[in-house]
Amino acid sequence: MRTYQVCNVMEAYQNNWLRTSWIPRDGAHRIYIEIKFTLRDCNSLPGVPGTCKETFNIYYYESNNNNLWYIKESQYIKIDTIAADESFTQVDVGDRVMKLNTEVRDIGSLTKKGFYLAFQDVGACIALVSVRVYYKKCPLTIRNLAEFPDRVTEGDSSLVEVRGSCVNNSEEYDVPKMHCSADGGWLVPIGRCVCKPGYEEKRDACQPCRPGFYKASSMDAYCMKCPPHSYSHQESSSQCTCEKSYFRAETDPRAMPCTRPPTAPENPISTTNETSITLEWSPPRDSGGRNDIMYNIRCKRCVGDPRKCSLCGNGLHFIPHQFGLTYTKVLVTNLLPHTNYTFDLEALNGVSELSPSPKQYVSINVTTSQAAEAAVNVMLKERKSKDSITLAWQGPDHANGVIVEYEVIYYEKNQKDQNYTVLKTKSNSMTVDGLKPGTIYVFRVRAHTSGGHGTYGGEIELETSQEVRLPGSRTYVHPHTYEDPNQAVRDFAKEIDASCIRIERVIGAGEFGEVCSGRLKLPGKREIYVAIKSLKAGYSEKQRRDFLSEASIMGQFDNPNIIRLEGVVTKCKPVMIITEYMENGSLDSFLRKRDGQFTVIQLVGMLRGIASGMKYLSDMNYIHRDLAARNILVNSNFVCKVSDFGLSRVLEDDPEAAYTTRLGGKIPIRWTAPEAIAYRKFTSASDVWSYGIVMWEVMSYGERPYWEMSNQDVIKAIDEGYRLPAPMDCPAVLHQLMLDCWQKARGDRPKFGQIVNILDKLIRNPSCLKTLANDAAWSGNSLQDPCTPDSSAITTVDEWLDGIKMGQYKENFASAGYATLDTVVYINSSDLCRIGVTLVGHQKRILWSIQNLHTMASQMHGTHIQV
Repeated sequence: MRTYQVCNVMEAYQNNWLRTSWIPRDGAHRIYIEIKFTLRDCNSLPGVPGTCKETFNIYYYESNNNNLWYIKESQYIKIDTIAADESFTQVDVGDRVMKLNTEVRDIGSLTKKGFYLAFQDVGACIALVSVRVYYKKCPLTIRNLAEFPDRVTEGDSSLVEVRGSCVNNSEEYDVPKMHCSADGGWLVPIGRCVCKPGYEEKRDACQPCRPGFYKASSMDAYCMKCPPHSYSHQESSSQCTCEKSYFRAETDPRAMPCTRPPTAPENPISTTNETSITLEWSPPRDSGGRNDIMYNIRCKRCVGDPRKCSLCGNGLHFIPHQFGLTYTKVLVTNLLPHTNYTFDLEALNGVSELSPSPKQYVSINVTTSQAAEAAVNVMLKERKSKDSITLAWQGPDHANGVIVEYEVIYYEKNQKDQNYTVLKTKSNSMTVDGLKPGTIYVFRVRAHTSGGHGTYGGEIELETSQEVRLPGSRTYVHPHTYEDPNQAVRDFAKEIDASCIRIERVIGAGEFGEVCSGRLKLPGKREIYVAIKSLKAGYSEKQRRDFLSEASIMGQFDNPNIIRLEGVVTKCKPVMIITEYMENGSLDSFLRKRDGQFTVIQLVGMLRGIASGMKYLSDMNYIHRDLAARNILVNSNFVCKVSDFGLSRVLEDDPEAAYTTRLGGKIPIRWTAPEAIAYRKFTSASDVWSYGIVMWEVMSYGERPYWEMSNQDVIKAIDEGYRLPAPMDCPAVLHQLMLDCWQKARGDRPKFGQIVNILDKLIRNPSCLKTLANDAAWSGNSLQDPCTPDSSAITTVDEWLDGIKMGQYKENFASAGYATLDTVVYINSSDLCRIGVTLVGHQKRILWSIQNLHTMASQMHGTHIQV
């Protein structure tokens, strides 16, 4: 063992130096020095003067030169003075007891290539046994399939973020990171890598899937066995290949077994009823392993020789469809009498188009009955009117049996497939009422004899008279004025064939049944998205009438700010109302999800659209009665449209909003004018009152009117003159318009036309919107705003936050040191961000309330504090 030692204790002013050779830094910013040494106790040395020391000094000198032969003492930087924890005496040495000391010191912030260490003795009896110089690093490691290389620690105590690299056959799921600590340990792993498709994780590596197994996605944890009727012969397969005659559709998940086309339908049955046929069958014996079975029907007409058959053409009518059937039953009408037909019925599933094999089908041969063979020709008998046409015809020349009745079919020109009507009569003439003025209709007639139905005669086109109407004088017609409510539906709503509708998903529930979204594809028109209201099963006739009355109302309106009716389905079940699809749903929930995200001009634009729609309804003498943000729908372009024309509909989803008056009936109290609540006097003026509430809802981003006040308290407060205060950041001119809408005398309220003009002027002159109602001098309210807590009732920050519905931030305020209301009044938006209140709408509500707190405090103390 080599040691360096010195023991010049008898002479004063010792200055003995020992220096190392040049030590390379090797990229380290902080190095550690471990010193092991022994030191003699001065008291154990007899006759030693007071110059004996029991410490020594350690120094360092940074240098890029690795061959310095001399360094001045003044150039060294002192690291520390080292003292011994254990010293020894002469007796210890005799007994062979060595008191070895170990001390560790460090040097930080090194920048040059290397350094020298030096040890200075100033008069001690010391032996330097060993010096170990080292630095710390975080060693190479693999964590979450990411490899982190060796990393030298930093000079200070901070954590260093290190990005890992994914091991072979893996990819980043989230950027893998770890932090290297000053002690050389890996801490705080973040992110991870995942094995690529065809590989699975085993022992910090990605191993290939074995033959017969696969992994389709990097998100899957393990390789899985190939599903039935598929295989993988190679390693690292991301999918399995289907066996011969089996297939996988493009939309099939990889874990789904491979499937094949179905066999032909079985047990076909036909039932002939004169010139119509009902076809029924059983599903295929083998579905091919799938449950998406559909059926197609192809028709051939055979005259004379059965080998000489031709396609039936477009004259037949298949109910519900000819192709893409999901039911095992179909009705075919408009067949020729006494004619042979062959129907080829095939079954298909999701992989039928992938199979090269011919499709399997079963044939059904039928012969229609003999019927009236001669056609019935129509002629015009009497003059046309604006809403009716009178027809007359002669019977067929050669009827097969006694004529039982005649069938008249008619439809609007170019609308045959969407909306046709069949009427029956025993007479040779008929007056068709309820037609649209100035519209061309197509009529055909056929006879029904004891031998069956005859063929339809030729088409005749007739046009109703133009209706004489003064501009702007169109008046809404109440469906209840019709003796037959179904006629109102026929007059104002277009009948749509259910086959044109594709329902995609349920988006809600209405009073009468589900509300779904879907698509409507009418012949010759582009496919559009629609909303579909359906009438639930087990309905009564009254429920059906009430359900369809909304369509009868909607069908009379044509305005860009009124929800558009596309049509109705009444000839099959379920009965449906089809309207345009509004992507953003109801206005109240739309605003609540986007609190604070719109400019004032954008909000005014929404209000202008609603007012324009209501002006249109008012001009038609239609009273809405239930105008509220929940009944305004918003499309993808943020256009607002008035909806919900159910008249007496009960607000089942919000029982607190409805109130039973002494005169009977449900009324949405918070949105309804006082005279309508007390006396059920509903007018356009009462709709204007409701519009004022909608304005308040929009400017407060969907806040509940009158907050948590009960209905009775709302009625009492309004009667005493209370009106809703301006929402936060609401322009004074808009709040004044709200107050005008809430005038007690309904004659003093503005008309919807005036409201539209006012909003148009504001949009053209946005500078008018700069003055906020909260800044303006206004003292119209006799009651305090419930959103601003009563200063006499609030003593703590928690009570204040609960009062403004911001209780979720109690912990944030407490942690940030806001313990009393005196400290709260000096908070600004930057402070709110710092303590975790990041939503703009919530910041505005809190700052607005702070302003009110500040005002109340000033009034109480008679002073003004600059916030």
